[in-house]
Amino acid sequence: MTPDSQDFWFLPLGGTGEIGMNLNLYGHDGQWLMVDCGVIFNKDTDLDGQLIASNQPHVQMADPQFIVDRRSQLTGLVITHAHEDHVGAVPYLWERLRCPVYTTKFTAEILRRKLVEVGLDKKVTVHIIDPDVEIDIGVFNLKWIGLTHSIPEPYGLKICTPVGNVFHTADWKLDPKPLLGRAYQESEYRQLAESGIDAMVCDSTNADVQGWSESEGSLHKGLKHHIENAKGRVIVTCFGSNLARLHTIAEISQQTNRHLGLLGRSLINMMSAAKKTGLWTSVETSVDPTHLGYLPRHTVLIVATGSQGEPRTALNRLSANSFRDMHLEPGDTVIFSSKVIPGNEIAINLMIDRLKAMQVDVITADDSVLSIHASGHPASDELKAMYNWVKPNCAIPVHGELHHLKANAGIAKSQGVNNQLLGKNGDLYIIAPVTGIRRNVVKTGRLGLDVKKNLVRVKT
Repeated sequence: MTPDSQDFWFLPLGGTGEIGMNLNLYGHDGQWLMVDCGVIFNKDTDLDGQLIASNQPHVQMADPQFIVDRRSQLTGLVITHAHEDHVGAVPYLWERLRCPVYTTKFTAEILRRKLVEVGLDKKVTVHIIDPDVEIDIGVFNLKWIGLTHSIPEPYGLKICTPVGNVFHTADWKLDPKPLLGRAYQESEYRQLAESGIDAMVCDSTNADVQGWSESEGSLHKGLKHHIENAKGRVIVTCFGSNLARLHTIAEISQQTNRHLGLLGRSLINMMSAAKKTGLWTSVETSVDPTHLGYLPRHTVLIVATGSQGEPRTALNRLSANSFRDMHLEPGDTVIFSSKVIPGNEIAINLMIDRLKAMQVDVITADDSVLSIHASGHPASDELKAMYNWVKPNCAIPVHGELHHLKANAGIAKSQGVNNQLLGKNGDLYIIAPVTGIRRNVVKTGRLGLDVKKNLVRVKT
């Protein structure tokens, strides 16, 4: 199955009909371009992917066999941003793909650290792109489109061929005050409409959420209120990649005269990468974790991994009183600056019960009158705005389960988008010469890492 000079195809192998392990292919004139290559973590694992106890591999990813069989046609891999579900599979799949990688400076630094762990940092060619410059990768012309999200340097892609143009949004929201990086530029999206977009391949994660997502810049008031009114230690738990949230908490640590500390490998790694690439300009986080337990309790503000109840993360160990360097005490406060990811409800509730049994005050986003968490994905009104600005001829909802995709398609239809293509991994979306979809064209599946770090097929 090879596209000819009149064809422009979109083929998702992962991330459509599910949330996680994104792996997308675009095909034109005998060549394929891959966009993103991510993982998903089995629910019986911790945030860093460490195996707890399961018959399933702890780290899983889309099976790339279709494009491996056509490796000579693969012109390159573009990574849109540094979240695990977009970049995490590269160290495990690159030996099968053996193509150049294109991404921005911060994402390249996160990828470099992953490649070092598997001994591939000297083998993989990673091109650090200037997002202001269009480039050609094989027969595909790419322009990076600035977005806002919950991690630095998120970009969408305008992918152009002689027979059609696509706007691939990746993950995004419309945040007027993202704190790290620039705010979104409405004019850029309107310019897409002027050039003509045949299909918009669009994030659906929060398509069934009404309204407009909170801005990162709006959270300072709520977080500061809870932190300055706490009597003992304060532990804020959030997603480790959200450096804008960490920036806010760092500012509040200064304003409330508290020492800031970080607990969690992924959090510390993100901070280190941000410093190396010049993205971190806030206060230094120099308090060694081993010192936190000796400081007066009312002077301590900690950011910890483990918002989803992952067994070996910092907050879970604190809730079980098994953290080596520090123990929580009655009157300490834990703030969940995060949302519950579906499937993690039981683990989170058990952790909260343990914290409350220790007489620790617990504040969740649902408890707080003031906002203390902001999603990184667009709610319904943001989707409406983007469809109105871009005016694509066709909407292709991705990055979500079926009910998310349906909600996205419904919004697109309400905004005058003529065609909406609903499908799943393995379906072939035809952008040119005639818009359409062919079902189950490619067999898809999952690979996983076994205990010896070998790739094995996952039974689903």
